[in-house]
Amino acid sequence: MVTVSIDSRPSPGAPDPLGAVPQPGGVNFAVHAPHATDVWVCLVDTDEGGTRSERRLRLPAQTAGVHHGFVAGIGEGTRYCLRASGPWDPGNGLRFNENKALIDPYARRIDGPLGDSVSLLPYGEDGAPSETDSLPHIPLSVVTGAPTPPEAGPGVPWERTQICEIHVGSYTARHPDVPEELRGTYLGLAQPAVLEHLRRIGVTAVELLPVQACLTEPGVRARGMRNHWGYSTGAYFAPDPRFASRPGDEVEEFAAMVSALHSAGLEVLMDVVYNHTAEESVAGPSLSWRGLDAPGYYLLENGEDLDYTGCGNTLDCASPATLRLVLDSLRYWCETFGVDGFRFDLASVLGRGRTATGPQGPVIPFDRLAPLLSAITADPVLTTRKLIAEPWDATGEGYQVGGFGPAWAEWNDRYRDTVRTFFAGGGTVGDLASRVSGSQDLFGTLSRTPFSSVNFVTAHDGFTARDLVSYERKHNEANGENGRDGTDNNRSVNHGFEGGTTDPAILAARARHVRALLATLLLSTGTPMLLGGDELGHTQYGNNNAYCVPVDAPAADAYAVEWADADKELIAFVARVAAARRAAPVLRQQEFFDGRATRDGEPDLAWFGADGAEMTPEHWQDPAVRTLQAWVDGDDVRSPSHDRAVPEKDALIVWHSGGETTVRLGAPASCSHGWELIIDTSQPTGEPSGRSLFDAHAEVPVIGPAVLVFQEP
Repeated sequence: MVTVSIDSRPSPGAPDPLGAVPQPGGVNFAVHAPHATDVWVCLVDTDEGGTRSERRLRLPAQTAGVHHGFVAGIGEGTRYCLRASGPWDPGNGLRFNENKALIDPYARRIDGPLGDSVSLLPYGEDGAPSETDSLPHIPLSVVTGAPTPPEAGPGVPWERTQICEIHVGSYTARHPDVPEELRGTYLGLAQPAVLEHLRRIGVTAVELLPVQACLTEPGVRARGMRNHWGYSTGAYFAPDPRFASRPGDEVEEFAAMVSALHSAGLEVLMDVVYNHTAEESVAGPSLSWRGLDAPGYYLLENGEDLDYTGCGNTLDCASPATLRLVLDSLRYWCETFGVDGFRFDLASVLGRGRTATGPQGPVIPFDRLAPLLSAITADPVLTTRKLIAEPWDATGEGYQVGGFGPAWAEWNDRYRDTVRTFFAGGGTVGDLASRVSGSQDLFGTLSRTPFSSVNFVTAHDGFTARDLVSYERKHNEANGENGRDGTDNNRSVNHGFEGGTTDPAILAARARHVRALLATLLLSTGTPMLLGGDELGHTQYGNNNAYCVPVDAPAADAYAVEWADADKELIAFVARVAAARRAAPVLRQQEFFDGRATRDGEPDLAWFGADGAEMTPEHWQDPAVRTLQAWVDGDDVRSPSHDRAVPEKDALIVWHSGGETTVRLGAPASCSHGWELIIDTSQPTGEPSGRSLFDAHAEVPVIGPAVLVFQEP
């Protein structure tokens, strides 16, 4: 830290905005801590040996619970921490301890790792306030200005959106066409070779696993591991420094990444974690929020955390302090970096209102009109962004798929489970039909559309597509939890051998299975989301909960996508199917199918079995029925970008998960045109081999798992 002079007595400054804001002549600090008697800004120097020293400056003014002051003679790059004094009253959630250096909740950048876990605890062995100073062990906040204002994003409409969920580090850490020094970084994701690949496979939006600064949980650190996914937020305004190619440049590099993605026509969605923080429960460390206003930020009962997240604590999303924190943070990422939308982790927590007391103790029911959900969708900035909910939390009552309001899209795990089950040989065609046609049973109310359903078959949490067809059970030994972590409900198969094999018959069956899964995903009504790496054949060797890696593991050894061994035929397959979806509005309609008669007198959607006859009620739930055909009328396509004066081509999609059979193509009796086969998942690239033109009711041989896509010539 370089300073010219420091005013030893800060002037009062202003209570707004919160955080450290560079201004002419100095920096204004504003800290929300309504129960604190005093708050200090501590300016920190570090000598060549790494020893820190500080200069404490008490913030001299308080307005509506905000302590504030203006410090002259400092500016951007100044490293600091906060300290707060006040009552030690654990029964009411107050554990002030000025021996604990704290991260500014509004820090735009943080610097340094967590140190000794015990030193970060606010209490000692006897439960009294700890007398150990945590300054040597806490990341420092860094005064940071805003980068150049961003240009507007590409504004891709929902009906053209195809999402790819990506881990910034893992996706490019082994990419041979990314400069070595940029691999696994924000700038690595912005490289032309990566952007070209994403565009080739039809991606219009990247959904980044958490990129707000992450601090690994104490329990994970104790095993010699670090949090890999990032769902343990330590600073809601700071880009994670682990993805910077040069230490300290993460703000500028994140901005450059967003700009590059936008220039390529790709939107940037952030996975955000406003349901819990890295502080765990009251037994955990005091890093930031708990040392300033635990009752304002957390759901507490008699001073103890209510845990709706499975992570030790739960943010109080009905509290003004939390509402302001979340809204300020979201707007910051939009206005400062141009972020196009957000996926909200465990979003049911955001719909928890105030505590009520029931026979089992405190109860906080979900409400789609809860304060934070309502505030987000009413905000003039945020309402223009894509908003995606993970519609569950760690409780049974928190499972709310289909329960969010019309401004929201939602991860649809019912889709995931149904498609996995069907192609593994279970389930029914009735279940499959509901999911591939847009899940109207879940999203057909409240003026919602099929795009409210974010369809996926794999995500970061679970098997990759390759592992889904290679392992019948999880193999999570590397996590160090003795197999206790990760779900056992995988709905997976191994095609006769557990794990990797060189058997050509098994490999062929697995590849055919993966292609059927990915084709179904991209051709279903709704918003498709690929897991980054699935299109290349990425494996995690059976680990279905790859959330942690050894603390010293480089990005290249942290479940990195292996581009050198990429399945080039699979890439071509995904590109072909995505192009078919993109070129055919009939495959991505904005309204639910309702059996309405179109202009040619036919229904908008009709279902047929393997014999070409329309489905009968007894067939829908018969587990022995393994073939389903969907005929979609192109004469009345419901798409906002479609000129309704120009009829689209009819489409026919066949799903089959059984053995060898012959399918008679189905269509209404009045349909006399033939069919052109445009996608055949039995072929490595999806391009039909041999015959591609068929009569209206031709018989076609098929072996499952398989998907066939026909189009009116």
